[in-house]
Amino acid sequence: MASLESIRHSLAHLLATAVLEHDPMAHLAIGPVIDNGFYYDIKFSSSFSDEHLPKLQAKMNELVGARLVFERIDVSPAQAREQFKDQPFKLELIDELEQSGQPISLYQTGTFIDLCRGGHVENTQEIPGDAFKLTKIAGSYWRGDENRDRLIRIYGLAFNTKEELQAYEEQMLEAEKRNHKKVGKELDLFTFSDLVGPGLPLWTPRGTLIRHQLDAYVWELRGKHGYERVTIPHITKRDLYEKSGHWEKYGDDLFRINSREGKEYAIKPMNCPHHAQLFDRHPHSYRQMPQRYAETTMVYRDEQSGELGGLTRVLSITQDDSHVFCRHAQVKQEFFRIWDIVDTFYGTFGFSLRVRLSFHDPKTPEKYLGTPEVWKSAEDALRAIASERGADSFEAPGEAALYGPKLDFMAKDSIGREHQVATIQLDMLQPERFDLTCVNEKGEKERIVMIHCAVMGSIERFTAVLLEHTAGSLPLWLSPVQVTVLPVSEGQAGYASDVFEKLKSSGIRAEISTEDSLGKRIRASKVMKVPYMLVIGDKEIESNSVTLESRDKGNLGMIESDELLERLKKEIQERT
Repeated sequence: MASLESIRHSLAHLLATAVLEHDPMAHLAIGPVIDNGFYYDIKFSSSFSDEHLPKLQAKMNELVGARLVFERIDVSPAQAREQFKDQPFKLELIDELEQSGQPISLYQTGTFIDLCRGGHVENTQEIPGDAFKLTKIAGSYWRGDENRDRLIRIYGLAFNTKEELQAYEEQMLEAEKRNHKKVGKELDLFTFSDLVGPGLPLWTPRGTLIRHQLDAYVWELRGKHGYERVTIPHITKRDLYEKSGHWEKYGDDLFRINSREGKEYAIKPMNCPHHAQLFDRHPHSYRQMPQRYAETTMVYRDEQSGELGGLTRVLSITQDDSHVFCRHAQVKQEFFRIWDIVDTFYGTFGFSLRVRLSFHDPKTPEKYLGTPEVWKSAEDALRAIASERGADSFEAPGEAALYGPKLDFMAKDSIGREHQVATIQLDMLQPERFDLTCVNEKGEKERIVMIHCAVMGSIERFTAVLLEHTAGSLPLWLSPVQVTVLPVSEGQAGYASDVFEKLKSSGIRAEISTEDSLGKRIRASKVMKVPYMLVIGDKEIESNSVTLESRDKGNLGMIESDELLERLKKEIQERT
Protein backbone atom coordinates (compact mmCIF):
# COMPACT_ATOMS: atom_id res chain seq x y z
CA MET A 1 0.00 0.00 0.00
CA ALA A 2 1.32 3.43 -0.96
CA SER A 3 2.16 5.88 1.79
CA LEU A 4 -0.11 8.85 2.31
CA GLU A 5 2.78 11.18 1.46
CA SER A 6 3.28 9.40 -1.88
CA ILE A 7 -0.44 9.66 -2.62
CA ARG A 8 -0.47 13.38 -1.86
CA HIS A 9 2.66 14.03 -3.92
CA SER A 10 1.20 12.12 -6.85
CA LEU A 11 -2.05 14.09 -6.65
CA ALA A 12 -0.05 17.32 -6.95
CA HIS A 13 1.23 16.03 -10.32
CA LEU A 14 -2.28 15.11 -11.41
CA LEU A 15 -3.43 18.62 -10.46
CA ALA A 16 -0.67 20.11 -12.63
CA THR A 17 -1.75 17.83 -15.49
CA ALA A 18 -5.32 19.08 -15.18
CA VAL A 19 -4.14 22.71 -15.00
CA LEU A 20 -2.17 22.43 -18.26
CA GLU A 21 -5.21 20.94 -20.00
CA HIS A 22 -7.27 23.89 -18.73
CA ASP A 23 -4.55 26.47 -19.58
CA PRO A 24 -1.73 25.13 -21.78
CA MET A 25 0.17 28.42 -21.41
CA ALA A 26 0.26 28.28 -17.59
CA HIS A 27 3.64 28.35 -15.86
CA LEU A 28 4.07 25.74 -13.12
CA ALA A 29 6.04 26.58 -9.98
CA ILE A 30 6.13 23.98 -7.17
CA GLY A 31 3.67 21.41 -5.83
CA PRO A 32 4.68 20.05 -2.41
CA VAL A 33 2.98 17.82 0.12
CA ILE A 34 1.55 19.53 3.24
CA ASP A 35 0.08 18.23 6.50
CA ASN A 36 -3.44 17.65 5.17
CA GLY A 37 -2.82 17.21 1.46
CA PHE A 38 -0.98 19.16 -1.22
CA TYR A 39 -0.90 22.34 -3.24
CA TYR A 40 0.50 23.66 -6.51
CA ASP A 41 1.63 27.22 -7.25
CA ILE A 42 0.81 28.35 -10.77
CA LYS A 43 0.97 31.46 -12.92
CA PHE A 44 -2.06 31.30 -15.20
CA SER A 45 -2.16 33.02 -18.59
CA SER A 46 -5.82 33.94 -18.07
CA SER A 47 -8.13 34.54 -15.11
CA PHE A 48 -8.68 31.69 -12.66
CA SER A 49 -11.09 31.42 -9.73
CA ASP A 50 -12.65 28.92 -7.32
CA GLU A 51 -15.33 28.30 -9.95
CA HIS A 52 -12.76 26.40 -12.03
CA LEU A 53 -11.94 23.90 -9.28
CA PRO A 54 -14.77 21.39 -10.05
CA LYS A 55 -13.48 21.08 -13.62
CA LEU A 56 -9.95 20.37 -12.37
CA GLN A 57 -11.30 17.90 -9.81
CA ALA A 58 -13.21 16.02 -12.50
CA LYS A 59 -10.09 15.77 -14.67
CA MET A 60 -8.05 14.50 -11.72
CA ASN A 61 -10.67 11.80 -11.02
CA GLU A 62 -10.44 10.80 -14.67
CA LEU A 63 -6.65 10.53 -14.43
CA VAL A 64 -6.87 8.44 -11.25
CA GLY A 65 -9.12 5.98 -13.05
CA ALA A 66 -6.80 5.78 -16.05
CA ARG A 67 -4.30 3.57 -14.17
CA LEU A 68 -1.35 5.78 -15.15
CA VAL A 69 2.20 4.81 -14.19
CA PHE A 70 4.68 7.22 -12.55
CA GLU A 71 7.99 6.74 -14.36
CA ARG A 72 11.27 8.29 -13.19
CA ILE A 73 13.62 9.73 -15.83
CA ASP A 74 17.15 10.83 -14.85
CA VAL A 75 18.42 13.65 -17.05
CA SER A 76 21.32 16.05 -17.48
CA PRO A 77 20.85 19.79 -16.77
CA ALA A 78 20.84 20.44 -20.54
CA GLN A 79 18.11 17.85 -21.15
CA ALA A 80 16.07 19.28 -18.28
CA ARG A 81 16.35 22.80 -19.70
CA GLU A 82 15.22 21.59 -23.11
CA GLN A 83 12.21 19.84 -21.53
CA PHE A 84 11.16 22.95 -19.58
CA LYS A 85 12.29 25.68 -22.00
CA ASP A 86 8.83 27.30 -21.76
CA GLN A 87 8.61 27.00 -17.94
CA PRO A 88 10.68 29.82 -16.32
CA PHE A 89 10.16 28.69 -12.72
CA LYS A 90 11.36 25.19 -13.54
CA LEU A 91 14.41 26.62 -15.30
CA GLU A 92 15.35 28.54 -12.16
CA LEU A 93 15.06 25.36 -10.10
CA ILE A 94 17.21 23.46 -12.60
CA ASP A 95 19.94 26.12 -12.32
CA GLU A 96 19.96 25.72 -8.54
CA LEU A 97 20.11 21.93 -8.75
CA GLU A 98 23.05 22.13 -11.13
CA GLN A 99 24.91 24.65 -8.95
CA SER A 100 24.49 22.45 -5.88
CA GLY A 101 25.59 19.33 -7.76
CA GLN A 102 22.35 17.49 -7.05
CA PRO A 103 21.04 14.91 -9.56
CA ILE A 104 18.11 16.00 -11.72
CA SER A 105 15.15 13.71 -12.23
CA LEU A 106 11.80 13.99 -13.97
CA TYR A 107 8.60 12.02 -13.45
CA GLN A 108 6.28 11.19 -16.32
CA THR A 109 2.61 10.37 -15.79
CA GLY A 110 0.76 9.81 -19.05
CA THR A 111 1.83 12.70 -21.26
CA PHE A 112 2.69 15.01 -18.31
CA ILE A 113 6.31 15.42 -17.20
CA ASP A 114 7.40 17.33 -14.11
CA LEU A 115 10.70 18.19 -12.46
CA CYS A 116 10.71 16.11 -9.29
CA ARG A 117 12.97 14.09 -6.99
CA GLY A 118 10.30 11.51 -6.34
CA GLY A 119 8.11 9.90 -3.79
CA HIS A 120 5.09 8.73 -5.80
CA VAL A 121 2.67 5.85 -6.16
CA GLU A 122 3.64 3.36 -8.82
CA ASN A 123 0.22 3.55 -10.46
CA THR A 124 -2.72 5.93 -10.05
CA GLN A 125 -4.94 2.98 -9.10
CA GLU A 126 -3.25 3.20 -5.68
CA ILE A 127 -4.90 6.59 -5.13
CA PRO A 128 -8.33 6.37 -3.43
CA GLY A 129 -10.56 8.38 -5.76
CA ASP A 130 -13.07 9.39 -3.09
CA ALA A 131 -10.51 10.53 -0.49
CA PHE A 132 -9.19 13.73 -2.07
CA LYS A 133 -10.72 17.09 -2.84
CA LEU A 134 -9.63 20.46 -4.22
CA THR A 135 -10.69 23.04 -1.67
CA LYS A 136 -9.61 26.61 -2.36
CA ILE A 137 -7.21 28.98 -4.06
CA ALA A 138 -5.03 31.65 -2.50
CA GLY A 139 -2.46 34.19 -3.63
CA SER A 140 1.26 33.53 -3.23
CA TYR A 141 4.58 34.82 -4.54
CA TRP A 142 7.35 32.91 -6.24
CA ARG A 143 9.82 31.98 -3.51
CA GLY A 144 7.67 33.87 -1.00
CA ASP A 145 9.14 37.15 -2.30
CA GLU A 146 6.55 39.87 -2.84
CA ASN A 147 8.87 41.43 -5.43
CA ARG A 148 8.68 38.29 -7.58
CA ASP A 149 5.85 36.86 -9.69
CA ARG A 150 2.42 36.67 -8.12
CA LEU A 151 1.02 33.14 -8.32
CA ILE A 152 -2.20 31.30 -7.58
CA ARG A 153 -1.95 28.46 -5.10
CA ILE A 154 -4.48 25.64 -5.49
CA TYR A 155 -4.99 23.61 -2.32
CA GLY A 156 -6.17 20.03 -2.09
CA LEU A 157 -7.00 17.66 0.76
CA ALA A 158 -6.00 14.01 0.57
CA PHE A 159 -6.41 11.07 2.96
CA ASN A 160 -6.38 7.30 2.90
CA THR A 161 -10.15 6.90 3.08
CA LYS A 162 -13.35 8.81 2.35
CA GLU A 163 -14.22 8.65 6.06
CA GLU A 164 -10.92 10.32 7.04
CA LEU A 165 -11.54 13.08 4.50
CA GLN A 166 -15.06 13.68 5.81
CA ALA A 167 -13.86 13.72 9.42
CA TYR A 168 -11.20 16.28 8.55
CA GLU A 169 -13.71 18.49 6.72
CA GLU A 170 -16.02 18.40 9.75
CA GLN A 171 -13.08 19.34 11.97
CA MET A 172 -12.29 22.27 9.68
CA LEU A 173 -15.90 23.50 9.76
CA GLU A 174 -15.73 23.52 13.54
CA ALA A 175 -12.32 25.18 13.41
CA GLU A 176 -13.72 27.99 11.25
CA LYS A 177 -16.41 28.69 13.84
CA ARG A 178 -13.65 28.88 16.45
CA ASN A 179 -11.19 30.91 14.36
CA HIS A 180 -9.38 33.18 16.82
CA LYS A 181 -9.64 36.17 14.48
CA LYS A 182 -13.44 35.81 14.45
CA VAL A 183 -13.72 35.08 18.18
CA GLY A 184 -11.27 37.85 19.09
CA LYS A 185 -13.36 40.39 17.19
CA GLU A 186 -16.63 39.18 18.73
CA LEU A 187 -15.17 39.40 22.24
CA ASP A 188 -13.38 42.70 21.49
CA LEU A 189 -9.93 41.42 22.49
CA PHE A 190 -7.61 42.80 19.81
CA THR A 191 -7.62 44.65 16.52
CA PHE A 192 -5.32 45.53 13.63
CA SER A 193 -4.82 48.92 12.01
CA ASP A 194 -3.67 49.61 8.46
CA LEU A 195 -1.90 52.70 9.79
CA VAL A 196 0.02 50.66 12.38
CA GLY A 197 0.71 47.84 9.93
CA PRO A 198 0.03 44.11 9.46
CA GLY A 199 1.38 41.72 12.06
CA LEU A 200 1.20 44.35 14.81
CA PRO A 201 -1.86 43.57 16.96
CA LEU A 202 -3.39 46.23 19.19
CA TRP A 203 -4.81 44.79 22.41
CA THR A 204 -8.01 46.21 23.87
CA PRO A 205 -8.56 46.53 27.64
CA ARG A 206 -10.29 43.12 27.62
CA GLY A 207 -7.52 41.46 25.63
CA THR A 208 -4.82 43.09 27.72
CA LEU A 209 -6.43 41.74 30.88
CA ILE A 210 -6.25 38.21 29.45
CA ARG A 211 -2.57 38.69 28.57
CA HIS A 212 -1.76 39.87 32.07
CA GLN A 213 -3.68 37.03 33.73
CA LEU A 214 -1.85 34.43 31.62
CA ASP A 215 1.51 36.00 32.32
CA ALA A 216 0.78 36.26 36.05
CA TYR A 217 -0.04 32.55 36.12
CA VAL A 218 3.27 31.65 34.47
CA TRP A 219 5.11 33.86 36.97
CA GLU A 220 3.25 32.20 39.85
CA LEU A 221 4.46 28.80 38.64
CA ARG A 222 8.00 30.06 38.07
CA GLY A 223 8.10 31.66 41.51
CA LYS A 224 7.95 28.20 43.06
CA HIS A 225 11.20 27.30 41.29
CA GLY A 226 13.41 30.27 42.08
CA TYR A 227 13.19 32.36 38.90
CA GLU A 228 14.19 36.01 39.16
CA ARG A 229 12.91 38.89 37.01
CA VAL A 230 15.29 40.76 34.75
CA THR A 231 14.83 43.56 32.23
CA ILE A 232 16.72 44.26 29.02
CA PRO A 233 16.47 46.97 26.32
CA HIS A 234 14.68 46.47 23.02
CA ILE A 235 17.65 47.38 20.83
CA THR A 236 21.27 46.29 20.79
CA LYS A 237 24.48 46.80 18.86
CA ARG A 238 24.98 44.31 16.06
CA ASP A 239 28.15 43.15 17.85
CA LEU A 240 26.08 41.15 20.34
CA TYR A 241 24.35 39.13 17.62
CA GLU A 242 27.55 38.69 15.66
CA LYS A 243 29.18 37.11 18.68
CA SER A 244 26.15 34.92 19.43
CA GLY A 245 25.94 33.77 15.79
CA HIS A 246 22.44 35.12 15.19
CA TRP A 247 23.53 37.90 12.83
CA GLU A 248 25.12 35.46 10.40
CA LYS A 249 22.11 33.15 10.30
CA TYR A 250 19.20 35.54 10.82
CA GLY A 251 20.52 38.88 9.60
CA ASP A 252 17.76 39.18 6.96
CA ASP A 253 15.08 38.69 9.62
CA LEU A 254 16.24 41.59 11.79
CA PHE A 255 14.82 45.09 11.96
CA ARG A 256 17.87 47.32 11.78
CA ILE A 257 18.49 50.84 13.03
CA ASN A 258 21.27 53.18 12.00
CA SER A 259 22.04 55.92 14.48
CA ARG A 260 22.98 59.46 13.45
CA GLU A 261 26.54 58.59 14.52
CA GLY A 262 26.60 55.77 11.98
CA LYS A 263 26.30 52.93 14.50
CA GLU A 264 24.20 49.94 13.52
CA TYR A 265 21.69 48.50 15.96
CA ALA A 266 19.04 45.80 15.75
CA ILE A 267 15.63 45.61 17.38
CA LYS A 268 15.96 42.44 19.41
CA PRO A 269 14.55 39.27 17.79
CA MET A 270 15.42 37.18 20.88
CA ASN A 271 16.55 37.70 24.46
CA CYS A 272 19.11 34.98 25.12
CA PRO A 273 22.31 36.89 24.23
CA HIS A 274 21.21 39.74 26.52
CA HIS A 275 20.55 37.35 29.41
CA ALA A 276 23.98 35.84 28.80
CA GLN A 277 25.47 39.29 29.39
CA LEU A 278 23.56 39.55 32.67
CA PHE A 279 25.01 36.24 33.83
CA ASP A 280 28.49 37.34 32.76
CA ARG A 281 28.41 40.57 34.78
CA HIS A 282 30.47 38.97 37.56
CA PRO A 283 32.03 35.57 38.43
CA HIS A 284 29.76 32.86 39.86
CA SER A 285 30.69 30.17 42.33
CA TYR A 286 29.32 26.66 41.88
CA ARG A 287 27.40 27.34 45.10
CA GLN A 288 25.41 30.04 43.24
CA MET A 289 24.38 27.74 40.44
CA PRO A 290 21.88 27.51 38.83
CA GLN A 291 20.99 31.11 37.99
CA ARG A 292 17.42 31.44 36.66
CA TYR A 293 16.44 34.62 34.80
CA ALA A 294 13.07 35.38 33.27
CA GLU A 295 11.12 38.26 31.79
CA THR A 296 8.06 38.80 29.66
CA THR A 297 9.01 41.07 26.79
CA MET A 298 8.39 41.72 23.12
CA VAL A 299 10.83 40.69 20.40
CA TYR A 300 10.54 41.67 16.75
CA ARG A 301 11.15 39.73 13.56
CA ASP A 302 10.88 40.99 9.99
CA GLU A 303 8.48 38.37 8.66
CA GLN A 304 7.27 38.68 5.08
CA SER A 305 3.83 40.27 4.85
CA GLY A 306 2.35 37.32 2.96
CA GLU A 307 3.20 35.04 5.89
CA LEU A 308 1.47 37.13 8.55
CA GLY A 309 -1.89 35.99 9.89
CA GLY A 310 -3.95 36.90 12.94
CA LEU A 311 -2.08 36.29 16.18
CA THR A 312 -0.28 33.18 14.99
CA ARG A 313 2.31 34.99 12.82
CA VAL A 314 3.13 38.52 13.89
CA LEU A 315 6.00 41.02 13.80
CA SER A 316 5.82 41.82 17.53
CA ILE A 317 6.10 38.65 19.60
CA THR A 318 5.61 38.69 23.37
CA GLN A 319 7.74 35.94 24.88
CA ASP A 320 7.45 34.70 28.44
CA ASP A 321 11.12 33.98 28.17
CA SER A 322 13.48 32.37 30.67
CA HIS A 323 17.08 31.21 30.72
CA VAL A 324 18.73 28.93 33.21
CA PHE A 325 22.51 28.98 33.56
CA CYS A 326 23.62 25.75 35.21
CA ARG A 327 26.29 23.08 35.46
CA HIS A 328 26.11 19.98 33.28
CA ALA A 329 25.17 17.84 36.29
CA GLN A 330 22.16 20.12 36.92
CA VAL A 331 20.65 19.96 33.44
CA LYS A 332 18.27 17.06 34.07
CA GLN A 333 16.87 18.53 37.28
CA GLU A 334 16.36 21.93 35.66
CA PHE A 335 14.62 20.36 32.66
CA PHE A 336 12.28 18.51 35.01
CA ARG A 337 11.51 21.73 36.91
CA ILE A 338 10.52 23.46 33.69
CA TRP A 339 8.63 20.38 32.53
CA ASP A 340 6.58 20.48 35.75
CA ILE A 341 5.64 24.10 35.01
CA VAL A 342 4.63 23.23 31.44
CA ASP A 343 2.54 20.23 32.53
CA THR A 344 0.73 22.28 35.19
CA PHE A 345 0.06 25.24 32.91
CA TYR A 346 -1.34 23.24 29.97
CA GLY A 347 -3.16 20.81 32.24
CA THR A 348 -5.09 23.79 33.64
CA PHE A 349 -6.65 24.32 30.20
CA GLY A 350 -7.28 20.67 29.42
CA PHE A 351 -4.64 20.22 26.74
CA SER A 352 -3.02 16.83 26.29
CA LEU A 353 0.69 17.00 25.50
CA ARG A 354 3.29 14.97 23.70
CA VAL A 355 6.91 15.90 23.13
CA ARG A 356 8.83 16.39 19.91
CA LEU A 357 12.58 15.89 20.21
CA SER A 358 13.66 18.56 17.73
CA PHE A 359 17.14 17.60 16.57
CA HIS A 360 19.49 18.91 13.89
CA ASP A 361 19.64 17.41 10.41
CA PRO A 362 23.14 15.92 9.98
CA LYS A 363 22.68 16.18 6.18
CA THR A 364 22.67 19.99 6.40
CA PRO A 365 25.28 20.90 9.04
CA GLU A 366 25.67 24.37 7.52
CA LYS A 367 22.30 25.38 9.03
CA TYR A 368 23.61 25.03 12.59
CA LEU A 369 26.36 26.34 14.80
CA GLY A 370 28.66 24.05 16.77
CA THR A 371 30.53 20.80 16.20
CA PRO A 372 29.01 17.34 15.58
CA GLU A 373 30.38 16.25 18.97
CA VAL A 374 28.55 19.04 20.80
CA TRP A 375 25.30 18.23 18.97
CA LYS A 376 25.58 14.52 19.74
CA SER A 377 26.17 15.23 23.42
CA ALA A 378 23.20 17.59 23.64
CA GLU A 379 20.82 15.33 21.73
CA ASP A 380 21.80 12.26 23.74
CA ALA A 381 21.07 14.26 26.91
CA LEU A 382 17.56 15.15 25.69
CA ARG A 383 16.84 11.55 24.71
CA ALA A 384 17.79 10.43 28.21
CA ILE A 385 15.67 13.15 29.85
CA ALA A 386 12.58 12.27 27.77
CA SER A 387 13.10 8.58 28.45
CA GLU A 388 13.45 9.05 32.21
CA ARG A 389 10.35 11.25 32.25
CA GLY A 390 8.40 8.49 30.46
CA ALA A 391 7.21 11.04 27.90
CA ASP A 392 5.10 10.34 24.84
CA SER A 393 7.83 11.55 22.50
CA PHE A 394 9.07 11.34 18.92
CA GLU A 395 12.17 12.58 17.11
CA ALA A 396 12.11 15.26 14.40
CA PRO A 397 15.44 15.79 12.59
CA GLY A 398 15.77 19.28 11.14
CA GLU A 399 13.60 21.02 13.76
CA ALA A 400 16.42 22.08 16.10
CA ALA A 401 17.28 25.67 16.91
CA LEU A 402 20.37 27.28 15.42
CA TYR A 403 22.42 26.59 18.55
CA GLY A 404 20.96 23.41 20.04
CA PRO A 405 18.26 20.71 20.20
CA LYS A 406 14.84 21.29 21.78
CA LEU A 407 11.98 19.62 23.54
CA ASP A 408 8.92 21.03 21.77
CA PHE A 409 5.59 20.38 23.44
CA MET A 410 2.73 19.52 21.10
CA ALA A 411 -0.73 20.29 22.54
CA LYS A 412 -3.86 18.59 21.23
CA ASP A 413 -6.88 20.89 21.40
CA SER A 414 -10.55 20.14 21.96
CA ILE A 415 -11.24 19.40 18.29
CA GLY A 416 -8.22 17.15 17.80
CA ARG A 417 -5.72 19.53 16.21
CA GLU A 418 -2.12 19.61 17.38
CA HIS A 419 -0.20 22.84 18.03
CA GLN A 420 3.44 23.38 18.93
CA VAL A 421 3.41 25.40 22.14
CA ALA A 422 6.06 25.42 24.89
CA THR A 423 9.71 24.70 24.17
CA ILE A 424 12.76 23.82 26.26
CA GLN A 425 16.10 24.21 24.48
CA LEU A 426 19.49 22.91 25.52
CA ASP A 427 22.25 25.29 24.47
CA MET A 428 25.93 24.40 24.79
CA LEU A 429 27.00 26.83 22.08
CA GLN A 430 26.28 30.30 23.49
CA PRO A 431 28.18 29.52 26.72
CA GLU A 432 31.16 28.76 24.45
CA ARG A 433 30.75 31.90 22.36
CA PHE A 434 30.36 34.15 25.38
CA ASP A 435 32.83 32.17 27.52
CA LEU A 436 30.32 31.63 30.34
CA THR A 437 31.74 29.76 33.31
CA CYS A 438 31.40 29.19 37.02
CA VAL A 439 34.16 28.47 39.52
CA ASN A 440 33.95 24.83 40.59
CA GLU A 441 34.92 23.06 43.81
CA LYS A 442 38.57 22.98 42.75
CA GLY A 443 38.69 26.74 42.18
CA GLU A 444 38.84 26.19 38.41
CA LYS A 445 36.67 27.73 35.70
CA GLU A 446 34.03 25.28 34.48
CA ARG A 447 32.02 25.70 31.27
CA ILE A 448 28.30 25.98 32.02
CA VAL A 449 25.14 25.11 30.05
CA MET A 450 22.28 27.41 29.07
CA ILE A 451 18.63 26.28 29.02
CA HIS A 452 16.01 28.33 27.15
CA CYS A 453 12.29 28.08 27.83
CA ALA A 454 9.11 29.91 26.87
CA VAL A 455 6.10 28.32 28.56
CA MET A 456 3.51 29.94 26.29
CA GLY A 457 5.94 30.23 23.39
CA SER A 458 4.44 33.62 22.72
CA ILE A 459 1.42 35.21 24.35
CA GLU A 460 0.01 36.05 20.91
CA ARG A 461 0.14 32.53 19.55
CA PHE A 462 -0.97 30.90 22.79
CA THR A 463 -3.96 33.25 22.99
CA ALA A 464 -4.93 32.21 19.46
CA VAL A 465 -4.64 28.52 20.35
CA LEU A 466 -6.58 29.00 23.60
CA LEU A 467 -9.42 30.96 21.96
CA GLU A 468 -9.86 28.22 19.38
CA HIS A 469 -9.53 25.45 21.99
CA THR A 470 -12.29 27.02 24.14
CA ALA A 471 -14.28 28.65 21.30
CA GLY A 472 -13.89 31.84 23.35
CA SER A 473 -15.56 30.38 26.44
CA LEU A 474 -12.69 31.18 28.76
CA PRO A 475 -12.60 29.87 32.34
CA LEU A 476 -13.87 32.18 35.08
CA TRP A 477 -10.42 33.22 36.34
CA LEU A 478 -9.36 34.33 32.85
CA SER A 479 -12.57 35.92 31.53
CA PRO A 480 -12.36 39.71 31.09
CA VAL A 481 -15.87 40.02 32.55
CA GLN A 482 -16.63 37.29 35.06
CA VAL A 483 -20.18 38.20 36.10
CA THR A 484 -22.98 40.29 34.64
CA VAL A 485 -25.60 41.64 37.05
CA LEU A 486 -29.04 41.81 35.39
CA PRO A 487 -31.93 43.47 37.28
CA VAL A 488 -35.28 42.45 35.77
CA SER A 489 -36.55 46.04 35.82
CA GLU A 490 -35.81 49.48 37.27
CA GLY A 491 -37.48 48.43 40.52
CA GLN A 492 -34.54 46.15 41.33
CA ALA A 493 -31.79 48.60 40.24
CA GLY A 494 -30.84 49.64 43.80
CA TYR A 495 -30.39 46.11 45.09
CA ALA A 496 -28.61 45.10 41.86
CA SER A 497 -26.20 48.01 42.31
CA ASP A 498 -25.42 46.86 45.85
CA VAL A 499 -24.68 43.33 44.57
CA PHE A 500 -22.49 44.77 41.82
CA GLU A 501 -20.45 46.87 44.26
CA LYS A 502 -20.04 43.90 46.59
CA LEU A 503 -18.65 41.83 43.73
CA LYS A 504 -16.28 44.60 42.63
CA SER A 505 -14.97 45.21 46.15
CA SER A 506 -14.24 41.47 46.42
CA GLY A 507 -12.09 41.56 43.28
CA ILE A 508 -14.68 40.03 40.94
CA ARG A 509 -14.68 41.53 37.44
CA ALA A 510 -18.37 42.41 37.18
CA GLU A 511 -20.60 44.55 34.99
CA ILE A 512 -24.15 45.72 35.56
CA SER A 513 -26.55 45.90 32.62
CA THR A 514 -29.81 47.84 32.72
CA GLU A 515 -30.43 48.90 29.10
CA ASP A 516 -32.94 47.08 26.83
CA SER A 517 -35.18 44.17 27.74
CA LEU A 518 -33.98 41.39 30.05
CA GLY A 519 -33.99 38.94 27.12
CA LYS A 520 -31.71 41.16 25.03
CA ARG A 521 -29.35 41.69 27.96
CA ILE A 522 -29.12 37.95 28.60
CA ARG A 523 -28.40 37.33 24.91
CA ALA A 524 -25.73 40.05 24.92
CA SER A 525 -23.99 38.40 27.90
CA LYS A 526 -24.09 35.04 26.14
CA VAL A 527 -22.61 36.54 22.97
CA MET A 528 -19.73 37.93 25.07
CA LYS A 529 -19.40 34.50 26.71
CA VAL A 530 -19.58 35.86 30.26
CA PRO A 531 -19.27 32.85 32.63
CA TYR A 532 -22.07 33.89 35.02
CA MET A 533 -25.18 36.06 34.94
CA LEU A 534 -27.00 37.16 38.09
CA VAL A 535 -30.69 37.77 37.47
CA ILE A 536 -32.39 39.89 40.14
CA GLY A 537 -36.13 40.24 40.56
CA ASP A 538 -38.44 40.87 43.52
CA LYS A 539 -38.08 37.27 44.81
CA GLU A 540 -34.31 37.61 44.91
CA ILE A 541 -34.56 40.89 46.86
CA GLU A 542 -36.93 39.36 49.42
CA SER A 543 -34.53 36.46 50.08
CA ASN A 544 -31.33 38.54 49.86
CA SER A 545 -30.15 36.33 46.98
CA VAL A 546 -29.69 36.19 43.20
CA THR A 547 -30.61 33.70 40.50
CA LEU A 548 -27.37 32.28 39.12
CA GLU A 549 -27.23 31.54 35.41
CA SER A 550 -24.13 29.70 34.15
CA ARG A 551 -22.82 30.09 30.62
CA ASP A 552 -21.86 26.40 30.58
CA LYS A 553 -24.45 24.74 32.88
CA GLY A 554 -27.58 26.85 32.52
CA ASN A 555 -29.84 27.92 35.41
CA LEU A 556 -28.31 26.98 38.77
CA GLY A 557 -31.13 28.42 40.87
CA MET A 558 -31.18 30.99 43.65
CA ILE A 559 -28.15 31.53 45.84
CA GLU A 560 -27.42 33.94 48.69
CA SER A 561 -24.93 36.66 47.86
CA ASP A 562 -22.36 35.62 50.50
CA GLU A 563 -22.47 32.01 49.30
CA LEU A 564 -22.12 33.24 45.72
CA LEU A 565 -18.98 35.17 46.61
CA GLU A 566 -17.39 32.15 48.25
CA ARG A 567 -18.25 30.00 45.25
CA LEU A 568 -16.77 32.47 42.75
CA LYS A 569 -13.61 33.03 44.79
CA LYS A 570 -13.03 29.29 45.13
CA GLU A 571 -13.46 28.71 41.38
CA ILE A 572 -11.09 31.57 40.57
CA GLN A 573 -8.47 30.49 43.10
CA GLU A 574 -8.52 26.87 41.93
CA ARG A 575 -8.63 27.85 38.23
CA THR A 576 -11.21 25.15 37.62
